[in-house]
Amino acid sequence: MRFRTVWLSVLLLGLIPTLRAQDRAACQVPLPSAERIEAVRAYIRQSWDALTRSHRDLLAAVQDPKIEHEPGTPWPLYIAATEDSAAVWHRLQQELPDSVLQQIVLRVLPEDPVAHLDEIHPHGLLYLPEPYVVPGGRFNEMYGWDGYFIVVGLLRDGRIDLAKAMADNHLYQVRHYGKVLNANRTYYLTRSQPPFLSAMVLAVYEHTQDRDWLAAAAPLIERYYAYWTTPPHLAGETGLSRYYDLGEGPAPEVVSGERDAQGRTHYDRVREYYRTHEVTAYDESLYYVAEADSLTPLFYKGDCSMRESGFDPSNRFGPFSVDIIHYAPVGLNALLYRMETDLARIHEILGDTTAAAAWRARAEARRERVDRYLWDPERGLYFDYNFRTGRRSDYVFATTFYPLWVGMASPEQAARVAANLYLLEAPGGLLTSTHISGSQWDAPYGWAPLYLIAVEGLRRYGYDEAADRLTAKFVSMIVEDFERTGVILEKYDVVQRRSDVALRYGYTSNEIGFGWTNAVFAELLAQMD
Repeated sequence: MRFRTVWLSVLLLGLIPTLRAQDRAACQVPLPSAERIEAVRAYIRQSWDALTRSHRDLLAAVQDPKIEHEPGTPWPLYIAATEDSAAVWHRLQQELPDSVLQQIVLRVLPEDPVAHLDEIHPHGLLYLPEPYVVPGGRFNEMYGWDGYFIVVGLLRDGRIDLAKAMADNHLYQVRHYGKVLNANRTYYLTRSQPPFLSAMVLAVYEHTQDRDWLAAAAPLIERYYAYWTTPPHLAGETGLSRYYDLGEGPAPEVVSGERDAQGRTHYDRVREYYRTHEVTAYDESLYYVAEADSLTPLFYKGDCSMRESGFDPSNRFGPFSVDIIHYAPVGLNALLYRMETDLARIHEILGDTTAAAAWRARAEARRERVDRYLWDPERGLYFDYNFRTGRRSDYVFATTFYPLWVGMASPEQAARVAANLYLLEAPGGLLTSTHISGSQWDAPYGWAPLYLIAVEGLRRYGYDEAADRLTAKFVSMIVEDFERTGVILEKYDVVQRRSDVALRYGYTSNEIGFGWTNAVFAELLAQMD
C-alpha cells in the first residue's frame, strides 16, 4: 500500500504542471463550515500549553528522543560560559522540587563551545531563561525558524507574553552564542537556521509598543546579521550569503536518532544511493569516495549546512542538497533583505535616521545582487545561484515566493512569479518543489511556513484571488485530515491532501503537534477573513 501511494502521487504530480488558469479555478476548494474549523482552532489553542516548556517542565524538556541516554543517569542541562551559573541554579532551586533537581545535572560549556564540541559529552539541553513553545513530537526544544511562525500563531491567539518570551530566548541565544541556534541542544551549537529574528522582534513590538525593549534588541539583531554577512557565510564574490555549518563530521542527532526499520542511518542510505546511482548535479568525488564506500568530510559539511537551511533534506542542491555550500540561496538572501529593511524600520522608530538610511542602502544593494544572480527573466522565477560554477539552478522551489514576501520583487517580477504559481499548485495547496526525490522537502509534500510566505507574498502584490485559493486548499486539507486523525502534523502530501508520508531519506516520521502548522492555519484564516 505504501508504494501504491507513492506512485499515485507521482501520477497526479505529473499532471499538475499542465494545469492552466481555468483548470486551477476549477480546482478551487470551499472553506469548511465554521463548526468544523472551530474544532481545529480549539485543538490549536489547547496545543500551545501542551507544547510549552518552562522551568516547571524542565524534566520533560531535558529529555531528548533523538539522542541515546543511559537509564538512571541525570539529564545534563548546559549553560553558557558567559552566564551566571550560580544564579541559574538558585533560580531552578526556587522553582523545582528536590526530586526533580536530583535528576538534572548543571554543566557549564567551554568558552568557545563550537571549537570544543567534541569535548561536550553527553549532549544535552541548553538553558533558556524564559518559557518557550516546541514544535512537537521528536522536536522537544525551541527551534530557530519554527520560532517565528509559532510567535505569529501565539500573537494571533492573544498569547502576547509567551510570544515575547520566545523572542527574548532567541535574543538570549545571540547574546551568549553569537547567533540564533538551530535549536537549544548542544549538538546544534555549530549552526543557525533561516534568519527570522528581526521579523519576530517587530511582530512582538507591534503588540507591546515597548521602545526600550526594541532598543535593547537592535544591537543583538545587528550582531546576528553579522553572522550571516561575514566569512564563512559569504557566497564567493557575489556579495550574497550562503548556509555554512561551523562544525565538522556527521550530525550527532542523525547518527543516533534517524534510523530506519533495518537500523540504517540516513548516512547509510546516502552511501547506498551513491553506490547505485550516477550523480550529475555536482562532482560526486567531492562528497563520496567510491573505492572506500565512504562519505568525505566535505559531505558532512554540506549535510550539516543543509540542516542550517531548515530544508533537510531535499534534492534542491543536488542529491541530499550537500552542494548547498556552493550556492547563494534565494530564501536566505531574501530574509537578509528583510533583516536589513527591518533594522532600517527599527532605527526609524528609535529616531536614528542616519542608521536607518544606511540599512536601507544595504537592502537596496542586496536587491540589485539578487536581481543579477538569482532572478531568471526568461522563466520568471527566482533560482539559487552556484557561485562555484557560475550558473543559476533550474530547480523550481517554493522559495521563489520569498522575494515577494519581503517586498524586494518589482511589480513585474511579482507578476511573473504569480503567473508561474501553477507549477507548484496542487489540490492541497502548495508543493515544496516540482521534483520527487523521496525526501520530505520535495514533492509531493507541502509545509506550513512556505504556505504563509507564498500567500502573504501574493497578497502583498495584490494577487488576493490566488492567495484565497491557496488558503482554502490548505485549511480544508488540514480540517479533513484532522477529522480523520484527530491531530495536526508537520507535513502533508498536498497531492493526496493527507498526512500520509512515504519517505526514503532523513527522518521518516510525521510528527504530531505541530507548532508552525497550528500557527499558519490560524493566521491564514484570519487574513482571509
